[in-house]
Formats: sequence, C-alpha cells, structure tokens
Amino acid sequence: MAKAVAIVNQKGGVGKTTTCVNLAAALTAIGAKILVCDFDPQGNATSGFGVDKAHSPGIYDVLVNDADINKAIVSTKWADILPANKALSGASIELIGMDRREYRLRDCLAPVKDRYDFIFIDCPPSLELLTLDALCASDSLLVPVQCEYYALEGLSDLMYTVRLAKRSLNPALELEGVVLTMYDGRTNLSMQVAEEVKRYFPGKVFASVIPRNVRLSEAPSHGKPVSAYDRLSRGSEAYESLAREFYGNNYK
Repeated sequence: MAKAVAIVNQKGGVGKTTTCVNLAAALTAIGAKILVCDFDPQGNATSGFGVDKAHSPGIYDVLVNDADINKAIVSTKWADILPANKALSGASIELIGMDRREYRLRDCLAPVKDRYDFIFIDCPPSLELLTLDALCASDSLLVPVQCEYYALEGLSDLMYTVRLAKRSLNPALELEGVVLTMYDGRTNLSMQVAEEVKRYFPGKVFASVIPRNVRLSEAPSHGKPVSAYDRLSRGSEAYESLAREFYGNNYK
C-alpha cells in the first residue's frame, strides 16, 4: 500500500515542484514505484516529466468528472504521473457543492494505491480547497523551504492549516520532514535560515540540502528530471542523497 506524501508550501518559488519531480525520479532509480499526482493547475510537474499538459483525461477529470484513474495515469521512464493543466484551477469552485469534498482526492487515489510504494502530491502554492484535499489524501507532508528570509514567513500559517486538517479531517497526518532548498553555503543568510528552520522543526529537517544549481533550473525546459539532464550535476547528486535519506527513513 502506497504512502501518500503531500509536497506543500503556500509560498511559490521554493522548489516544491522541483523537489517533487527530482525526488520521484531519484527514488525510481533506486527501485521504488512512484506515482506523482500533479495537483497544481500550473501543471509544472507534468511538463517536468515531458508529459503534454493537454493529455486527457487528467487529474481534473478524475476529481470532478469521475474519469477512470487508470486511463489518466501516464507512465514515464522516471515515474508514473497523473497530469494536470489549467482546467484544475476551477476545481475548487466545482468541489464546493460535492459530498465529501475534502476527501475527493483520497477517494480517487484509493484504487491505485496498491501499485505503488509512494504517491507524491504536488500541491498548489496556496492554502485553498485543493491543498486541503491533498492534506486529507496524504499520510504525511514534506515541506520544501527556500533558504531565504521571506521563506520563514508563512511557515506558521502553513502549520496552522496542517493542525486544523489533522484535528478535524485527517488525524493520521504526520510531518515527513522539511527540505532546505536553494542553499548557498557561502552566505550567512542560508546558514541562519537553516538553523532557524531546525529550531522550528526539531529532528524533522533532512540532512540532505538542495543547493542553488543552474542545472536544476534548466532541466524542466527539456522535460526531464535533473538526473536525466545532467547526472553529474550538484543538483542531481543532492536529490540522490535526499532520496536515499527519505527511503531509509521509511524502511528502517
């Protein structure tokens, strides 16, 4: 039975989708079976795997129109993916009148959970109904945090939302961990932010940190994870390290 992990941060530009795509690919490389559910209307995880955003059906059709999830899943060399596109942006409004609206995604994913080791849900960069659906569908959440001052602002809002979801909708939800992204060891700021995050989340910050790396920025334009774009880059090595740490934490 797959463990569902929501990759979430309401701030944009913190490396959320980059982490989702590259961690999934790195875990696949070590033998794990991964499904990525692109739950962001921007569809960046979809294009990051080289999948056409216009693919139909996608997660929107499964979520709102009860399409067959098996027909929506696209297999790639790096992971299976449930694609998303801008149609998903209207789903929050359409879900409002539905029964069990907070559990729609959980119910949609249930038929395929036996086929995977992990399901990663790439959440939109906001605290809205789609994000709440993702939290209700997940066993844990992984939070990428950019090593800049503004990234610290809003963490308390995110954790407040998580506590609400845990208390009233998904009591089993746990914090998988926090990933430090865009880390630059040459600057005092990165080190200060890292220390602050470790104080805020004691024992929950991954030892593997993701550096600033131009290859990580270039890979999505080629429709590939960084491991396929430049296997020897610092970004690729960092996500390989994170994958081993993540896998080890789950299979001790």
